[in-house]
Amino acid sequence: MAVEGVTAVGDDEHLWLEEVAAERALDWVGRHNTETVEAFAADPRFTRLRQSLREVLDSADRIPQPAWRGTYLYNLWQDKQHPRGLWRRASVDSYRQASPLWEVLLDIDELARAEGVSWVWQAPHLLRPSYDRCLVRLSRGGSDAAVVREFDLTTREFVDDGFVLPEAKSTVGWIDVDHIYVGTDFGPGSLTTSGYPRTIRSWRRGTALADAPVVFSGDVDDVLVSAAHDPTPGYTRDVVTRRTEFFRSETYLLRPDGAARRIEVPTDAEIDLHRQWLVIRLRSAWRVGAAEYPAGAVLVTALDPFLAGERDLAVVFEPTERTSFSYHVWTRDHLLLATLTDVRSEITVLTPRTDGWERRILGDAGGFDHTEVVDTEPDQGDGFLLDTSGFTRPPTLLLGSVDGPVETLKRGPAFFDADQISVRQFFAVSADGTEVPYFLVAPDAVATAAPPAAAATAAPPAAAAAGAANGADADGTDADAGSAAGLTLMTGYGGFEVAWTPAYSGIIGRGWLARGGSYVVANIRGGGEYGPRWHDAALRENRPRAYEDFAAVATDLVARGLTTPDRLGIFGGSNGGLLMGVMLTRYPELFGAIVGQVPLLDMRRYHKLLAGASWMAEYGDPDDPADWAFLRGYSPYHNIAPGRPYPPTLFVTSTRDDRVHPGHARKMVARLREHGYDVSYYENVEGGHGAAADNAQQAFKWALLLEFVRRALTADRR
Repeated sequence: MAVEGVTAVGDDEHLWLEEVAAERALDWVGRHNTETVEAFAADPRFTRLRQSLREVLDSADRIPQPAWRGTYLYNLWQDKQHPRGLWRRASVDSYRQASPLWEVLLDIDELARAEGVSWVWQAPHLLRPSYDRCLVRLSRGGSDAAVVREFDLTTREFVDDGFVLPEAKSTVGWIDVDHIYVGTDFGPGSLTTSGYPRTIRSWRRGTALADAPVVFSGDVDDVLVSAAHDPTPGYTRDVVTRRTEFFRSETYLLRPDGAARRIEVPTDAEIDLHRQWLVIRLRSAWRVGAAEYPAGAVLVTALDPFLAGERDLAVVFEPTERTSFSYHVWTRDHLLLATLTDVRSEITVLTPRTDGWERRILGDAGGFDHTEVVDTEPDQGDGFLLDTSGFTRPPTLLLGSVDGPVETLKRGPAFFDADQISVRQFFAVSADGTEVPYFLVAPDAVATAAPPAAAATAAPPAAAAAGAANGADADGTDADAGSAAGLTLMTGYGGFEVAWTPAYSGIIGRGWLARGGSYVVANIRGGGEYGPRWHDAALRENRPRAYEDFAAVATDLVARGLTTPDRLGIFGGSNGGLLMGVMLTRYPELFGAIVGQVPLLDMRRYHKLLAGASWMAEYGDPDDPADWAFLRGYSPYHNIAPGRPYPPTLFVTSTRDDRVHPGHARKMVARLREHGYDVSYYENVEGGHGAAADNAQQAFKWALLLEFVRRALTADRR
């Protein structure tokens, strides 16, 4: 139900702020940016915090995150000297060394200077199996739209007269050295309403892109279509995916004569092809003959018999009330399944045998730490890279083989002293009785003193107030940078079946925990922590369940005596930014500060802005009166009301965000200001959906968030 006294829908008086680059809109942005920068950046404490966070981001001791392709590990390295990054590679043997012998392939900063363009690196596409050519993607300022250029990894130069695409939200993939699949903006009718490619073409080297034949077309109301070629010897195939909705797709095999044969699985299932195998991950129950497979199950079968009509489906994972499938990765001959049990990870190795699939546990991180498969190289064998880390445990990178030893390749540095910090997991009870898990990372005196919610008082433990108010920290973030003792920072997401798992953050650690604060991650419905059922529980008209969950966690924290509303700050981005907007307009009395980053806020027009149409399966169609009826009930922009106890609020976005339109945040701030509320705004001119294009911008963004929350929760208005 909408809040009484809310602004009527009617005409949108702030519609002009959706004109991203219009002079009037940019003047508005400039004024608000200046106001925010002057309020924070001139403060020496803010400067010290930003510098401290920049040290974390630029640290030479960080693990160079690898992507395994062929015999090399590839890495994009950003630091103070290379803010946009060096794309480089090292052999696996060299990477083992303390100082690997890196081969620099492309200096992004040098390229940006030479061309006068603020290039930001995006994921490259390497040609299998030779890995001697690459389709490089570069975006202007961090947007999703990018230019594509062919790059020679042997000469380390762009290929003269090679494959080149102008700026667009393109999909590309190698067929062979002289052919690629292309989906891009070919003009009217070539894009979906979501702004992604509707058609796929096969482009031959030396010919005009406009003359490339269309090999597959989707509908204009689809989300996108894409194509890929698998060159695995003995299993070569060409696959097209038509994503009709965000969670529905059709997968086709392209025949040599150009015909497309659909792989007949439920449209809401996700599939993967590897050598002779077909993996099917179900989002809803599927009846096949006399058998019924539950939502969340993972099935494996041989592809050719399946195409011939056989349905010999092996269940390799079946969910329980507490356990869900997270993702899978193939080595050459083994399937690695990642699962979550109450948001705790486990990796299982599955090996095909004549009598079924043999399984064994590859390992788990133990406690509240988390293990992630970083990469494998199926063309090379059964090796894998694993990352283990936790809220207080720096990452460790491991290299192993399914039937061989596991070795430690790299250990990440500790960016804050965690000796007196504990991690605990609690469960809050939501409005409908659902138990909602959340993690608390807090000083020992706070975390270990927490009583059961039913026995708790509303006052925080005295230890929380004392916390870290005792002076300097070993990491250099001293009390002058602003103590967060007794304060709590909480975040969540709750959408698109994305699970939030424990992870080490030097930013949160040094910028908040080391200053005495507590940190909370709420695993609310809408996410993937318990598989499809957890996600489906907050779809469309049920979206308020996610918001009730987040409010329940906030209430539980207070009931356990871990914090009070005036000392509880929250933040979230993208769909999590929508969550922040709803907390502001529906549950303002629960919080002392709110920060929304690259947020979705206008649920009446979101589907008309940039990629918004692709999310209607998640939220609903505002043009459908029945859907608008429930969207209207929580749309933050339409639920701003006068005289409400809104806490101080900050919205952060990017002019170059071409996924969630910056107009959402702009209009929200303008309307809040009209009602006289305490709201701040910062719009980075670069950064895309991440709102930051390099480490300097990241450090500023995080320092702004953390210092804004600290000031609001301590009534330090400066």
